[in-house]
Amino acid sequence: MKLLLALLLVLCMAFPAQARNPLDFHLVKLNGTESGPTLLVVGGIQGDEPGGFNAAGMLASNYTIRKGSVWVVPNLNFPSIIARSRGGFGDMNRKFAALHKDDPDYTTIQRIKEIILDPQVDFVLNLHDGSGFYRPAWESETRNPKRWGQCVIIDQTAIGAQPFGNLEEMALAAVSDANNALLIPGHAYHLKNTRTNEGDAEMEKTLTYFAITNGKPAFGVEASKEFKTATRAYYHIRVLESFMRQAGIEYERDFVLTPEGLEAAMNRNLHLAFHNGKLSLDMQDIRSVLRFVPLNRNAEREFSSSKPLLTMVNNGNAYRVYYGNTHLTQLVPQYFDFDDSLNALTILVDGKPHNATVGSIVPVGNVFEVAAQEGYRVNVIGYTHPRLTNEVDIPIRKADFLPGYSVDNAETHYRVEVYRGEKFAGMVMVRFDEAAAAALNNNNAAPRTEDGAPAQDLAGNGADSNDTLGW
Repeated sequence: MKLLLALLLVLCMAFPAQARNPLDFHLVKLNGTESGPTLLVVGGIQGDEPGGFNAAGMLASNYTIRKGSVWVVPNLNFPSIIARSRGGFGDMNRKFAALHKDDPDYTTIQRIKEIILDPQVDFVLNLHDGSGFYRPAWESETRNPKRWGQCVIIDQTAIGAQPFGNLEEMALAAVSDANNALLIPGHAYHLKNTRTNEGDAEMEKTLTYFAITNGKPAFGVEASKEFKTATRAYYHIRVLESFMRQAGIEYERDFVLTPEGLEAAMNRNLHLAFHNGKLSLDMQDIRSVLRFVPLNRNAEREFSSSKPLLTMVNNGNAYRVYYGNTHLTQLVPQYFDFDDSLNALTILVDGKPHNATVGSIVPVGNVFEVAAQEGYRVNVIGYTHPRLTNEVDIPIRKADFLPGYSVDNAETHYRVEVYRGEKFAGMVMVRFDEAAAAALNNNNAAPRTEDGAPAQDLAGNGADSNDTLGW
């Protein structure tokens, strides 16, 4: 753990200001077509609380705001998230009162303070996972006033006159809404008032207290660490949506709000793209190691991801890919210069020609064939032909691939790489799926993803760019 934290510290300080740091936090601005208040939601201030940062990540990736605005920071303490640590350089939620410039978290704290103080931000939610179940009176070792799970937290009853200044009233309404959608009665929410301004020295150092002392209503939201991540995220979102409704923020989501629906949506559409989408990798069911991945030496700074919690960090001779605090795979690069001249390939799918955008996934039933294109060389990874160095105009079936060369563990996805001279020109992924291929051929349509979106969209652009210690 110490070695990993040291590596993350180097990563955080290795890039000049204008370069992309893969562990910088994202600010995603979801703005409605109709004006209204702006809610700031923060997740990931402590990296061992995945319910909070996954709920914030879902908000950033899977919601459309119709009225008002929601600003989301799902990964405030990204190094801590990657390390599965409460805080590699100390608890970040205790650094808002005073902080020395030499502290490794100083820049992050200054940035999030600026966002909180933005005149457009009307109120703030800070998402956490807490130990056990908060109860106003002692019930058991895990259900008592010293626990933090399943509560909405305020620092005081109210702040000055403004639309959302009655903190207790809004928090109690959110508690009631959550309690109307409990999975079981024992999961009940309660209001927790820390009465910070009465002399709680620890709570005076927190993000929410910084906000309210600067005139911004702020609330902490806790889900219990007794639950799996999807259940924690479920309760977080129930509370989040209550606050949005109370503020008049209108929204839509693209998933069913159940733990099962959340888990499916969290793990859907996970893609990393490189060189403006010319190379795209599907992270779902990806092998633990992918070797000889054609990248340029700026890949770590220039990649894009389909979700803000999806990132990769340089691990010396390879790149480690993370989704939140889950390590998905390791990419072992083979470095190339890139050529930008190719936009699409003609691929015969079960005998029918299709125009495949570079960076897309093409479903194949039984056999595919890449048409020759003058000036380009094709290398189908895992397929070998004794007489061909350019693997075009030849039927290739799944049985023709060597074992272990697929991108995924299920051995359905394979890389079709294209080169122009010594430069890498892009990649198309073929996915053996008889039903999807039949639909493609019947409709004579462009390749599409598992969700029905056009395959070229898979390139994806990145987003805008506890225990008894308490929250």
